[in-house]
Amino acid sequence: MYINTYAPLHPNSSIMKRFILLFIISLLSSHFFAQNHAEKIRSQLLSRSTDNVLVIAHRGDWRNFPENSLEGIENAIQMGVDIVELDVQRTKDGVLILMHDETLNRTTTGKGKVSEATMDYLSNLHLRNGCAIRTKHKIPTLEKALLLAKGKIMINLDKADRYFGEVYSLLKKTGTTAQIIMKGGKSVDEVKKQYGKYLHDIIYMPIVNLDKPDAKQQIEQFCNEINPVAFELLFATDGNTLPQEISSYLKGKSLIWYNTLWDTMAGGHDDDLSLSNPDAGYGHLINQLGARLIQTDRPAYLLDYLRKRNLHH
Repeated sequence: MYINTYAPLHPNSSIMKRFILLFIISLLSSHFFAQNHAEKIRSQLLSRSTDNVLVIAHRGDWRNFPENSLEGIENAIQMGVDIVELDVQRTKDGVLILMHDETLNRTTTGKGKVSEATMDYLSNLHLRNGCAIRTKHKIPTLEKALLLAKGKIMINLDKADRYFGEVYSLLKKTGTTAQIIMKGGKSVDEVKKQYGKYLHDIIYMPIVNLDKPDAKQQIEQFCNEINPVAFELLFATDGNTLPQEISSYLKGKSLIWYNTLWDTMAGGHDDDLSLSNPDAGYGHLINQLGARLIQTDRPAYLLDYLRKRNLHH
């Protein structure tokens, strides 16, 4: 007797019902975990956890997509980046968009100042990649970027302090207030004045240049009055001994963020050095200077290094 083993299952069969149930559970589970990833990263930050080194993708994954593009954000999420750094500008008609420069010339097919262009004009332009080649990708609004990143990744908004009231309205509208990190070189009093009423939602991290004579005093004042989750620290060369001293001082108080974008931001321990000797670059910042957040232009490479050392889960 011939038995057709490829015959479709009857929709009312117990096997089919079980299959459909498992499929729905799988979809809901993947959605749940993706949507809660940002919350997990925020919890790590607030707890000052030193178990992991968090990776920040500078302007998204611009090695593979244009900087500040939706696709660059999505690729950073997919590779497992923890925080994406994005830049905000405002158009003539008041739309907040993602763009680093005040002009359109370098990163788009347009020309002129962003502040003198309407969103209608910008919507007809294309983004250029790192080699200045036109791509199919378009200039995103901040709102679209927030919706894409919702629940999936923390977001450091740069250049957004100039119109933070408008930014915050968008954060409330999109339900992303808890995902936002703001940074800056403002004094304690300036931070309290501008961000005081927002600090229950957003995370603020002071930027302190350790080459400045009052650097230690700045850090102590912030610790005493605001108790920040982390500090972004800068120093030009290894001749400065303060980074090691500050690493000891901040232990148990605040996490440390270093940028490896170029050599004078972290004493020469940058992405370029790390390409040839990651232990002397990233490793030095982690082991000797206590870095637990690293902003990079090479997120995939940094993630690979950290995972090999069991420093990124």
